[in-house]
Amino acid sequence: MNKAELVSAIAEKSGQPNSAVSAVLDAFESVVTSEVASGGKVALTGFLTFERADRAARTGRNPATGQEIQIPAAKVPKVKIGKSFKDAVS
Repeated sequence: MNKAELVSAIAEKSGQPNSAVSAVLDAFESVVTSEVASGGKVALTGFLTFERADRAARTGRNPATGQEIQIPAAKVPKVKIGKSFKDAVS
């Protein structure tokens, strides 16, 4: 399911117009992105938790040449799946 299909499905279930659902989804994405980028955490209990994680520097290997390379430390987004979501999928 892509974003347009998600918007249509939510609009159908909620009875809201596609434009309103799309605006809310865009706002949700913006708020979650800015909160996680600033080091915060967004938790939708039982569903998903979005947070930022630190990935340590490490040594990797160039697959084309086999030469060792240094991969720098990075801050990466992390998503944890909630229990009720896991249970529904299982």
